[in-house]
Amino acid sequence: MTATSLTDRKNAAISRGVGMTTQIYADRAENAEIWDKEGRRYIDFAAGIAVLNTGHRHPRVIAAVKEQLDHFTHTCHQVVPYESYVHLAERLNALVPGDFAKKTIFVTTGAEAVENAVKIARAATGRSAVIAFGGGFHGRTFMGMALTGKVVPYKVGFGAMPGDVFHVPFPVELHGVTADQSLAALKKLFAADVDPQRVAAIILEPVQGEGGFYPAPAAFMKALRELCDQHGILLIADEVQTGFARTGRMFAMDHHEVAADLTTMAKSLAGGFPLAAVTGRAEIMDAPGPGGLGGTYGGNPLGIAAAHAVLDVIADEDLCNRANQLGGRLKQRLESLREAVPEIVDIRGPGFMNAVEFNDRTSGLPSADFANRVRLIALDKGLILLTCGVHGNVIRFLAPITIQDEVLGEALNILEASMLEASAGK
Repeated sequence: MTATSLTDRKNAAISRGVGMTTQIYADRAENAEIWDKEGRRYIDFAAGIAVLNTGHRHPRVIAAVKEQLDHFTHTCHQVVPYESYVHLAERLNALVPGDFAKKTIFVTTGAEAVENAVKIARAATGRSAVIAFGGGFHGRTFMGMALTGKVVPYKVGFGAMPGDVFHVPFPVELHGVTADQSLAALKKLFAADVDPQRVAAIILEPVQGEGGFYPAPAAFMKALRELCDQHGILLIADEVQTGFARTGRMFAMDHHEVAADLTTMAKSLAGGFPLAAVTGRAEIMDAPGPGGLGGTYGGNPLGIAAAHAVLDVIADEDLCNRANQLGGRLKQRLESLREAVPEIVDIRGPGFMNAVEFNDRTSGLPSADFANRVRLIALDKGLILLTCGVHGNVIRFLAPITIQDEVLGEALNILEASMLEASAGK
């Protein structure tokens, strides 16, 4: 069966709204490698969009899920609870940044985690407004779309968004927005559009994901915390893409001197199994009444078992330190290409959450075409890459943190050859 025939079947059977980055149909995968239905091998620098920090089919994750299969696969924790759910909540309460008592709930997707964080914030404060940032991504549900700071492809054609959601620019000095300007925009919003006493929460990604892998400056995060405290606003850290060792710390907020009141997480929490969570201050998490939170599949036993194994792997294999080593190696190779690839305008990212941004060498404007050209050349050579950014001109790197040194070296050689080829074709 060829990829072409599968694509024809896909086009006939599946909504075109489910976009596909590649025409690769996976047959099997191990750690940082995927083999397609035609037997071709690829090195995976996408990891299911940051889901596989511990790699495809980590043996300890698979073993944990197999063991759980022999006990039960579903009871609905709200009907018949189970100890593994409680224990994972205890572990996250201890790991999530913040020197205060915490509680946790489990849901199934990152978008659900964000939706529930907003519900909790509104219940705790008695307020309704929420502020998010341009370029941010928070999911494809209606509240997720409303919070997301990018129209195409996430909001276009879906009608009116939920109200009481406001946006301000995210601080990206490369694009002319300083931390001070972003804070000034917040204060202007308070003066012109929404009373801060009506704002339940401010939500942001400590490192923007879909928006371009831009880290929030430390001074900005500290000032944002102070602003929230001044007005009784809750701070929500969306750690769906940044969590679980990706940035060289367990959570991206671990890089900051301040903590969020609520933290959302999903993706790499369960190493490829659907699981998401909200962890926050205990008194805030207890604001909704019984039955106000939950979901039939929330905290599925297989996902819970996988998540326990993921946390063990991160600790036992020292993946936070490994992320810093891998990211340093990647950024060093990219820096060595600056002269030969003049389209490079920035190389960034903490830990192994790295990105390279491209501009057109003639106009100096963001070049989505160049980023996509690099992606396609690399794909043809056997390396899966993802683009991102409001302008689509950023390549982000999300390889498993467990990638073997020799496979990383092979991938970096392909990446370098692809960038040189794309630049020479200019």
